[in-house]
Amino acid sequence: MRREALDECCNGKSSDRARRNVFYPWLSYAHSSILREIGVVASSSEREAHMRPVIVGRYFISAALLGTSLMAAGAWADKADVRRSEAHYVIPAVTLVREDGKSVDLSAELNDGRPVVLNFIYTSCTTICPLSSQIFEQFQEELGRGEPVHLVSISIDPEQDTPARLRAYAAQYHAMPGWDHYSGTLATVITVQTAFNAYRGDKMSHTPLTLMRAAPGKPWVRFDGFARADDLMAERKSWLASPASLVAR
Repeated sequence: MRREALDECCNGKSSDRARRNVFYPWLSYAHSSILREIGVVASSSEREAHMRPVIVGRYFISAALLGTSLMAAGAWADKADVRRSEAHYVIPAVTLVREDGKSVDLSAELNDGRPVVLNFIYTSCTTICPLSSQIFEQFQEELGRGEPVHLVSISIDPEQDTPARLRAYAAQYHAMPGWDHYSGTLATVITVQTAFNAYRGDKMSHTPLTLMRAAPGKPWVRFDGFARADDLMAERKSWLASPASLVAR
């Protein structure tokens, strides 16, 4: 009687498997008890047995995802290692635009006698560039205003990075005199990146890189990876030769 009444209530007869998969939101607690009694709705023990493999499966999926995340973190740690090397580069004969709007010869900017610390950035970058610029900011603070070291940041997005945007970016990182930002044409910027073995195809593919040189004619020290301000300061202190006389600007 109960089964016939319920079948009638549910508008038609169906198989046990189908009825077990149907949710009856209109049934009262009493009706639910009846359904469990006749086997239409699974009991709590049956539901537990059914859910156990699902829970175990989810556990293994979570474990797999965690393992993947750890491997990714390990890979990032490997990429974050700083590699120091030395190289000789030929500075290309190109004209760049400084953040003050003045067109300048790159060779003259880099060969005015001061030690040079150089990186590549762009103002809309949200990954590598902010950290690289923070490192430059900290390094300049540790140097102090009296140190004649020329910090050079060259934009690899010249179509967007106007002198005004470069000035705003420099202010964001509290750049003091001696830290200059440059832009130019796209072709010119690619030429500069290529000359320093820094061109990676487009701005989204660039990697953290810092270049240092004690004086004109000296080899360039190349840091691939995020060199800390302490690393840059240690390199600076290792330069025994005094910088040549400076060229006034």
